[in-house]
Amino acid sequence: MNSARLRALALLMFALATFTAGTARAEVQPDRFSAGGYYRIMARPDLQGGSGQLGFSDLYGRLLNEGPYGMLQMRLNLLQSDVSAGDPWGAVNVRIEGSSLGDSNISKGKLGDFRVSQLFVQAGNILLEHVTWQIGSLLSYPGDLGLYDARPAQLFDDTVGISALWQSERADLLLGFGAAGFNIHGADYAPVLSGGAFARVRPLKGVELGLGAQLRYEPEVSGNRFAPHYTPGINYADYLRHEVVQQYALANANNPGALDDFPKPVATSAMSWKLVGYLGFGNLGPLKWNTLQGNVQKLHPQNMTTETYQGRTFDLYIQQLTDERLSAQVGNEMQLTLVPDLIDAAWGVLFGRDFNGDNTVGSGEDNRFTLSTVLRVQTYLTKTVHLLVESSVATEKSLNGNLWREHYDSIFTSTAGQSDTRGLEYGDTDRRNTWQGKLGFVFNPGGRGIYNRPSLRVLYGVQYSNMQAAWGNSFVDSLDQYNQFPSVERHWHHVVSVEAEGWF
Repeated sequence: MNSARLRALALLMFALATFTAGTARAEVQPDRFSAGGYYRIMARPDLQGGSGQLGFSDLYGRLLNEGPYGMLQMRLNLLQSDVSAGDPWGAVNVRIEGSSLGDSNISKGKLGDFRVSQLFVQAGNILLEHVTWQIGSLLSYPGDLGLYDARPAQLFDDTVGISALWQSERADLLLGFGAAGFNIHGADYAPVLSGGAFARVRPLKGVELGLGAQLRYEPEVSGNRFAPHYTPGINYADYLRHEVVQQYALANANNPGALDDFPKPVATSAMSWKLVGYLGFGNLGPLKWNTLQGNVQKLHPQNMTTETYQGRTFDLYIQQLTDERLSAQVGNEMQLTLVPDLIDAAWGVLFGRDFNGDNTVGSGEDNRFTLSTVLRVQTYLTKTVHLLVESSVATEKSLNGNLWREHYDSIFTSTAGQSDTRGLEYGDTDRRNTWQGKLGFVFNPGGRGIYNRPSLRVLYGVQYSNMQAAWGNSFVDSLDQYNQFPSVERHWHHVVSVEAEGWF
């Protein structure tokens, strides 16, 4: 074989080797771009004049109590690196989500109902081994309660900043620090520092335990009208009735220029915090997984509201009226296999307690407790055709007087049958009891599983509540004799739904 042919053969072999090696590398390298998401869309013609949801909230279980929703999560790998070999890596993540799809609600799919809810950059194998650095949105949670679509143990849902997540086989540690001012105050921005940590350990196979905390601090900034201030001398009852300026004017009736001397705001600082706990375990007989989550938090104080009196608008700074608001929530969900490949169940319990130490006179959701339980049973008629049965019972109690109306004609009635024309109670009962039942067929192309998606569902839901018209509606509740739309007693609510839900 002459030298020309040898050179040609060698060139050919080199080309083949290069192509093969390049192909092998391409096979192990992940795609630079990936995307996934979630959707929920439904048709619920409400023949009782409601807005298409069975009740007021997910406290009664998320099924038939949620509206349409869509989410798209996108990820772009910034480096084509071998992570397993310890090479540095980086990625940018964007989440877009919103609550209107097609013609499924009043917004008819407007893009204005969507927002970029999260944007963050992650990097690893930099400075420290097994540590993922994140800059941007810092939302973190160890799991959720699927029956309620609730995440009691989440942290940093209001924070943009930097975090470091160290992970090992037996433990994880998350440290985060940033700012929460825009989430808390919006357009009335003032700086709010936010920091915290979450640790999770796995002492045994199938057992997880986590604890975490977050602290927010808003410094005193004299001269910044959006920074924390309080107006001295405000009575809480007057604040609830929107009569602070009026009562000040009456108390200074002998001074014609009293309103010009309305008390000036006093600068101060503000603080809030949150403690969370998590316990997960499973693979115990029929119990596939159990999630127990909870939190106790002090809500961040509000800053300002306004009142109008005699044609003038006055700013009221209410930091000291809103700095004793506490909230606690504990939830548990069990996922069970009752009969393998035939019957699965999910059972959840959710407890909530809200307390406002400043408000001892007015009924509201800032002083109440809630307790709910939801049980869902799914029977597999075939691998892809399932029968769903769900029931929930919930009770809500106002701890500061009557908050709800039991009857359409009890609008002016409160404690002991006495009218509360001053406006610190808003009904004739301090307790709302709600029962819901749901029944229907689920078509799961992916097979068996309560949380297997996608799901196509045809459902009937019924609710009974002691509260009058206890669902979103446009009923006129005036008792005026000239009202053209007279009220009637409404305690039962029925909804039929055709809906689709899935991850992709």
